Amino acid sequence: MAAEPPSSLSYRTTGSTCLHPFSRLLGIPLDQVNFVACQLVALFAAFWFRIYLSPRKTSPEVRHTFATVFGIYFVIFCFGWYSAHLFVLVLMCYGIMVTASISNIPRPLMIVTQKITTLAFQVHDGLGRRAEDLSAEQHRLAIKVKPSFLEYLSYLLNFMSVIAGPCNNFKDYTAFIEGRHIHMKLLEVNWKQKGFHSLPEPSPTGAVIHKLCMTLVALLLFLTLTKTFPVTCLMDDSFVHRANFLTRLGYLYVVMQASKPKYYFAWTLADAVNNAAGFGFSGVDKNGNFCWDLLSNLNIWKIETATSFKMYLENWNIQTAIWLKRVCYERVPWYPTVLTFILSALWHGVYPGYYFTFLTGILVTLAARTVRNNYRYYFLSSGTLKLVYDVVTWAVTQLAVSYTVAPFVMLAVEPTISLYKSMYFYLHIISLLIILFLPVRPHAHMQRQPQTLNSVNKKKAD
Repeated sequence: MAAEPPSSLSYRTTGSTCLHPFSRLLGIPLDQVNFVACQLVALFAAFWFRIYLSPRKTSPEVRHTFATVFGIYFVIFCFGWYSAHLFVLVLMCYGIMVTASISNIPRPLMIVTQKITTLAFQVHDGLGRRAEDLSAEQHRLAIKVKPSFLEYLSYLLNFMSVIAGPCNNFKDYTAFIEGRHIHMKLLEVNWKQKGFHSLPEPSPTGAVIHKLCMTLVALLLFLTLTKTFPVTCLMDDSFVHRANFLTRLGYLYVVMQASKPKYYFAWTLADAVNNAAGFGFSGVDKNGNFCWDLLSNLNIWKIETATSFKMYLENWNIQTAIWLKRVCYERVPWYPTVLTFILSALWHGVYPGYYFTFLTGILVTLAARTVRNNYRYYFLSSGTLKLVYDVVTWAVTQLAVSYTVAPFVMLAVEPTISLYKSMYFYLHIISLLIILFLPVRPHAHMQRQPQTLNSVNKKKAD
């Protein structure tokens, strides 16, 4: 079940072809080579940006301009004339934002990417809603003044995140450009009690080196595991029709594990690029260590040790999960889980596999929540029972995730149905039975809504 050699089509791209010799030499599609090349250049540019264009030496306008121009160049290098679609979209959305009435800002922008929808809602919160109707988080991120055209372009097209993200908040980004990003986080700590007479100056170098090491490991795993256990194996007749159920279950887990390193590589490298530029400082932990995980998109340890579907999702593609929570889950009046999964599927694209994954995810999430609410407290009476519960729920979670995300990487309808038929749709059936026959604790849903300032004040008055 070895992987077939890539076709010549894999080496075509609308972007630059100057790295075509490296693509043929490495046997990697040219668009992927261009992506990695841009991210490596961005990494070095980020160090230069932090050192030579620091807020102490240059104005915010210069930093915005440099970040934007470099970002535009990377997009054109990777996508060529296809990038015109992105630029037209960005310009049209800015026109909508500056001309539309405040009450209509989020609606026309909801169909575009994370940053534009994030910006739209935060402008709406700042200019179109009463402060007492906002949650504490919404109040903190609300934008009171519409951004200038340069700020807008820099936020959307800066070279640190235009290729691979991650999504971030406009206020955090402008604070970084203006040199307030780290200072604001440091002011949250009483440094005099720690023996400091002035604010320290955290350096991201250690965090960047650590993340680059993780990136290198992920790359090695991608070049070995991913090539050894390709997703195409799941479509092989010998796997679908001849292997027994337990073999299929175990092999599905292995293949899904082997598909992760490319995500670990891309997201960790993107995080390192932002950190190298000085963006991503999140504060000080309980041990006094400086943390650079404000923009981190994953927590590998928590992913691989997750004991619930919820814990897994919260640590995978973290910034997208936060975006979905802020623009959908906390704002819709009905069926927040269902609508959030549907939005996630629509945002990812048009492949049928995405919809299989997210619709299955709705069932698994609801079923897992129901089981947890009904049975978890029985296992908290002793350390031994808790350990047994954790081991069992870890195994169940990892197998459930593998089953759920298989269509996401297979993309098409036919192989997805064939795989699920070979596994007797077991997780769909179990999830439906749990949802239909186990009692639901209503307070679990009620806790989803964030407290508004108005509700906090009302509680204080009571």
